Amino acid sequence: MKTFNIAVIPGDGVGQETVPAAWRVLELAGQLSNAFAVRSHVFDWSCAYYQRHGHMMPDNGLDLLKPFDAIFLGAVGFPPVPDHVSLWGLLLPIRRGFDQYINLRPIKLLRGITSPLCGYHPGDIDFVVIRENTEGEYSNSGGRLRVGTPQEVVVQNSVFTRFGTERVIRYAFNLARASRQSLTSATKSNGINFSMPFWDEVFQEVGEEYPDVKQVLYHIDALAAYFVTRPQTFDVVVGSNLFGDILTDLGAAIQGSIGIAASANINPEGQYPSMFEPVHGSAPDIAGKGLANPIGQIWTAKLMVDHLGFPDVGATILEAIERALEKGHKTPDLGGTDSTQSVTEAVMTELRHLYPPL
Repeated sequence: MKTFNIAVIPGDGVGQETVPAAWRVLELAGQLSNAFAVRSHVFDWSCAYYQRHGHMMPDNGLDLLKPFDAIFLGAVGFPPVPDHVSLWGLLLPIRRGFDQYINLRPIKLLRGITSPLCGYHPGDIDFVVIRENTEGEYSNSGGRLRVGTPQEVVVQNSVFTRFGTERVIRYAFNLARASRQSLTSATKSNGINFSMPFWDEVFQEVGEEYPDVKQVLYHIDALAAYFVTRPQTFDVVVGSNLFGDILTDLGAAIQGSIGIAASANINPEGQYPSMFEPVHGSAPDIAGKGLANPIGQIWTAKLMVDHLGFPDVGATILEAIERALEKGHKTPDLGGTDSTQSVTEAVMTELRHLYPPL
C-alpha cells in the first residue's frame, strides 16, 4: 500500500473547517480500500499568516511544497486583507510556479440534490469544464499611470501564447475523446479582436487531429445562457482563464450550490505537484459556525485520489457523497439543517457500507 505525502493548506475561513473534515474522509477511504495511505504536512499560510508576517507564504514557499505528491488547499481570502493581495500572494504563485495549466472542474447534478433549474434530474447535468490556468486574462501584465488624478490611466493586458493555448485545448480534446466525444469552446471573437480569434484558430487547428470529436464554438454570452437553458447538451467545455472561471461558478449554481463544487489544478506531466481546492471561497459570514458544506472539499479529495491513480476509490467517495445526500444530510446552503461535522460523518458512514469488512 503506497503512502502519499500531501501538503495541506487549510487557508482561511471555512477552509479551517472543511479541510480537516475532508481529510478524515480521505484517510478512511484509503484505509477501507486498502489502496493507499496519506500523510499530511500542514502549512498555516493564510491571511492570518499575512497579518503576522507581511506575506501569504514565505519566499521559499514553492521550494517547501515541491517535494510533496500533491497539495490540498482549503480557501484563500479573509478581511481585512484585500482579495488581490491574498490571491496573488498564495494561490496564483502556486498555480504558475508549478505550471498547473489545467484547471478541471466537474459540473454534475448529484443524487439527492434538486437543481434550481426546473425539470432536471440527477444524470441530466454531467460535464467538465477545462480552464486555462496560467496565462490569458489573469496575466500579471499592465499598470497604472497618474494614479489618483482625473487623468488616471489603467492598462490590463491579456497574454495568450500559442504554446499555452494549444496545450490546454489539446488536453480538452483528449478528455472529450475519452468521454462522449463532444467539445465546446468558449470564445468572444466578435468583440475581443486579437486574443479570441487566435484562440479560435488554435482550436480549429488542433481539432483537425480529432475528427471523431464533435466541435462547437460559442460566444461566452450565448454559452452562459446555454448552461442554463440546455446544460444536458455538454460533455467537455474548454475556455480561457477568465471565461472558465466565470462559467464554472455558473455551473456550480446549476448543480445546486457553490458549496459542493470541486476543482483540480493539474500539472499533467507530473513535473510538479498538482493542487486540489474547492471552488467556494472562505465565506467569512459563516466561518467558525459549523455551517460550511464539506462536500466541495470532499469532492476535491476525490479528484486528488483520481489524480494519484485510484479512480475506483474516487468513484466510491463520490457514491458515498450521493448516498448521504439522498438520506437528507445537507447543510443550510442546500436547504438542510446539518452541520459540517454531521454531513462528514454521514459520508464516512456510507463509505463503511460501501467497503464492508472482509
